[in-house]
Parts: sequence; structure tokens; C-alpha cells
Amino acid sequence: MDSIAHVERGPVRSGPEWERAGSCGNPEVDLIRIAILGSTGSIGTQSLDVARERGLTVRALAAGNKLDMLEAQVREFRPELVSVAANILTEARERLPGVRVVADVQEVATADVDVVVAAIPGLAGLPPTRAALEAGRDVALATKEAMVAAGPLIWEAAARGSAHLVPVDSEHTAIYQLLLGEQLSEVGEVIVTASGGPFRLTPENLAEVTPVQALAHPTWSMGPKITIDSATLMNKGLEVLETAALYGLGLERVRVLVHPQSVVHGLVRFQDGNVKAHLSAPDMRLPIAYALSAAATGMTRPGDVRGGPRLERPGAYFPLTGTLEFFEPDFGRFPCLRLAYQAGECGGLAPVALNAADEVAVEAFLAGSLPFTGIPRVIEQILAETPVDTLSWEGLEHTDHWARVRARELTGHAGRSVVGGKA
Repeated sequence: MDSIAHVERGPVRSGPEWERAGSCGNPEVDLIRIAILGSTGSIGTQSLDVARERGLTVRALAAGNKLDMLEAQVREFRPELVSVAANILTEARERLPGVRVVADVQEVATADVDVVVAAIPGLAGLPPTRAALEAGRDVALATKEAMVAAGPLIWEAAARGSAHLVPVDSEHTAIYQLLLGEQLSEVGEVIVTASGGPFRLTPENLAEVTPVQALAHPTWSMGPKITIDSATLMNKGLEVLETAALYGLGLERVRVLVHPQSVVHGLVRFQDGNVKAHLSAPDMRLPIAYALSAAATGMTRPGDVRGGPRLERPGAYFPLTGTLEFFEPDFGRFPCLRLAYQAGECGGLAPVALNAADEVAVEAFLAGSLPFTGIPRVIEQILAETPVDTLSWEGLEHTDHWARVRARELTGHAGRSVVGGKA
């Protein structure tokens, strides 16, 4: 059902409340408590930048294997609870005295906080995101795979916990803000923008592309998996699926435009011909900050968009002069984008298989056992073999396992994942 995108802040919820008080002379600083899943990854570290800037209380961190970086974070932010990979648990406890250290990320996900930043990439981030929502924790969602592979299930989890959800990705935050106060029934289409990655125009032959070249993104600083996905445009394909799941839109109403300047992050075209665009500097701390502010009154169902407070941010001004360019994506040069639409149209478990196959194929490419152009070939074969079935947690887990095993057979690569739990 089409719904109204609300502007109201909404009533105060029971449970943890947001406090407003002064900090460093700034009365607009939120004294909220946060937990970060994936604190040593790109989104995690930038979330801590926002926490430092606003004086937020960082109560819990989940960090996987990067103990040196985690130790520095614990020294600065003094969380009460930390989760690490099981293989470094003993060492972590020795190096982090005075902090409760566990090997269960779901303890961090369900900690007594106001907002959980879900930033563990890949399907490894799905169980703790589900746990946070079912425990009633409001979630700032950066783990796009949660909505891509399990959108309806994630909304069910939010309903069970009476929790709110706000997207963190720059494109989805842009669309979120563009839809405030609008009727979804009057939306003709939403447009997510893509930088085009490092291979938008050259080289002509992508088969010879190396991992070093593919990791050199022209605009954004990101982790290895998402950077390769940006180079193949799979990242944009996943964002298309996430947009549809977040806002309850059919795929025919979600488009992609290539915008090399990465200043316009999203557009909404209405049925009367008007178009709204969201512009900001290409700085992930902006959408992170907005998501943290809006989480308490965020979405409870697809399209239920409610605004959050906009706090003053030093250095937020950026110049509006210059050239802004837009191009249609080349589906022939970047078949991963077409495959994402195909998986979304199939529905059910196809997006699960798409995501799993992509993770394995990217892993193989980075390891040197698969050419760049082999990534979409592996994904296409996996989608062709994916059985038709309805989405469930059990089916998701089974399909994810099957697709990974089959993709490794196709790539001849049995290496270690570059995404699961490594943030």
C-alpha cells in the first residue's frame, strides 16, 4: 500500500530515550548511546568520527579481527562491551583490561543502547541486524545485504521489536530525505546515482583489469568488497534492490544514472513532472550523522519515512559551483547491474544467490584466480541454477550456503572471504 512520508518527529517511545543537553558549549549535541557493528570498517570508523564530533556515548563495539585498531578505539571511546572474532578472544581480553570482551557479535547488537549502527558487510551482518531489531534497538542500516537478501524478513523483525530503521548509504539517505512529506503514490520514479567507478570509460577491454586498478576508486574511500562492487556496478545493483525494499517500490520505479561528480546522491521524479534532487559533499559522515539523528523516529515499514532533527555540523558548507553530469549506465559494459535487476524481478531467493555469488567471485578476483569479466559470468550461472522458492530465514541460509559452494566450484577458489566478519 502506498503511504504518506511523514515529516513529524513522532511521539517519544518507551525504553531508551534521547536526551538533549549541552556538550562543549553546543546545546545541539545528542547525548545518545550507540553500538557499532563493524567498528573497524569504513562505515564504522566514520561513525566513530561522528561520535567524536558530537560527544556521543559509544557503549559497545564489534570489530572482528582488527585488534590493533580496536584497541585504539577502546582507548579513546571507553565502551563497556566489545566483540571480536573467536580466534583472537584470549589475546583481546589480555590487551583490553576493564572491558567485557566476548566472541558473540549479537551481544553487541542487543546491548542497551539507543541506536545500533549495522555496518558489517555481506550476509555476515544479517544475523546481528535481525537480533538488534527484534530486541527493539533502532538501527542505522549500512549493511545493504540485509534489505537486498531479506527485506521482508527484516521488516518483520523490526515489527516484532517495535524498532525503527534508517538507511545509512548516501543514496538511500538522499531518497529518504527527498520523500519527506510526499505521497508515494505520486512518485513516478526514484533515481540512485553512481559515480561510474574507475572503469566508466577506459580501458576498452575490461578482461585485463587488475585488482590494484579496480581498488582505485576515483571518489570514495571504501573497503575492498564494496570498492570492487563499485567498479562492476554491482554495488549500484544492490542499491537498486535495497531502494525497492526500503520504500516499497517496484523495480520499474527505480532507475540508475551515472553521475561522476558524486554530488547528487539521489533524485525523485513525480508524476506531475517535478523532480527533486539531493546534493551534498561526497562525505559518508553526512548520511551517518543524519541516520543517527533520525533513527529514533525512523521507518517501521516500507516507505514510512519520518524526519529527524538536523544538527549543526562544523564545516558542512560546500560550494555549489561546477559542472554536474549525468549519463545512462552501460548495461553491456557492466552486466552486473543487469543481473541485479534480473534477480530482483525473480524475487524469492534469487537476490540471496546473487549476493553470495558476487561475494565469492569478488574474493576470487582479488586473489587473482578470476578475471574481472569473470565476476558477472559466475553470477549469471548461479542465478540460472538457483531454485525457485519463497523467502524464509531457513531458505536464505540454505541458498546462501549452496550458492557459495557452487560459486567456488566455478571459480576454483576456496579462499577466505573478504567480507564476513572482517570489518
